[in-house]
Amino acid sequence: MSGWWNQALATASNEFASTTDPELVTRVVLRLGIAAALGGLLGWERERAGKAAGLRTHMLVSMGAALFVLGAEQAGIDPADNSRVIQGVTAGVGFLGAGTILKREDPDTVQGLTTAAGIWFTAAIGTAAGLGQEGMALLSGLLGLVVLWAIPLAHQTLVSGAEPDPGANARGRPCADAAAPASRPSGRPGGAASSVSFPPSSEP
Repeated sequence: MSGWWNQALATASNEFASTTDPELVTRVVLRLGIAAALGGLLGWERERAGKAAGLRTHMLVSMGAALFVLGAEQAGIDPADNSRVIQGVTAGVGFLGAGTILKREDPDTVQGLTTAAGIWFTAAIGTAAGLGQEGMALLSGLLGLVVLWAIPLAHQTLVSGAEPDPGANARGRPCADAAAPASRPSGRPGGAASSVSFPPSSEP
């Protein structure tokens, strides 16, 4: 029985032997930490905007993507085969982002597209960090924050400075009373109104 325990302890020690390597531990902590920080940066912006997918979701997506590629790299998978791991991460995160898209009763209103794209983009940042491309991940995260935060502010500034169109409603479409053609009764009791056009007048 003691031999079985000794073998089990030796196996467990071998499984955690990599944690005694300072270089490996530093690499893992650095890459996952950068992925979490950049994902949290984008998630903070989404949470500040009141979106369903916020800080924790983006951090977990970014760290998960980094861990997938980092784990495959540390396991000795051929770099050519690592592309399959990235493909799987991309497809999986795409389904996750689709869950944030909401279709409203209004056929022209779809919400959550920007958040879904942000989750997908966050996974790409985490993948770059997991592959050891920390500089690329950092620049991508900053550009993503510009897109999510700075561009909407500039857009609101431009829209607020524009003169309103009196013939348009709040959504920028022509008002019904401004665009509807003239109508008259159909001449039948209870009949619906029909459109009629008037020829140009010949009077001077």
